[in-house]
Amino acid sequence: MRHRLLQAMAGLLITGTAWAQSGPQQLPTTTLTAGMHQIRAEVARTDLQRQIGLMHRPSMAAGDGMLFVFEEPGVQCFWMRNTLIPLSAAFLDDEGRIVNIEDMKPQTEDSHCSRKPVRFVLEMNQGWFAKKGLSAGSRIGGEPFRPVGTAHK
Repeated sequence: MRHRLLQAMAGLLITGTAWAQSGPQQLPTTTLTAGMHQIRAEVARTDLQRQIGLMHRPSMAAGDGMLFVFEEPGVQCFWMRNTLIPLSAAFLDDEGRIVNIEDMKPQTEDSHCSRKPVRFVLEMNQGWFAKKGLSAGSRIGGEPFRPVGTAHK
């Protein structure tokens, strides 16, 4: 019985450590394109990676972002708790087309949602999409997105 209690306590400590990390998470990256512009995007694929997102970062380079990947399409909603930098979130369909873009204020719990079910959300510094002339219907390219009618390999 004592052994089980110790295992449970160790599990709680490990779980607590993941939530109380000392700094921003660093995730694997992929290169995306938006016309002639390149994006270096960290890829958040797990529930925990998506929950932490860009929290606790004091800044982000101009061409950097974070791509959130979900297993199934759904109406995705984001907020900015513990996020220090203003961001724009582009909600993307399976082909990388922008469904809608939402500007988000730092350290708020306002909900920003996709207008239809999507599997991808790309967060960039606030105003990045507008500065590049990107809006609903524009396409983001890269490995995560597949053309209509083709399967992922």
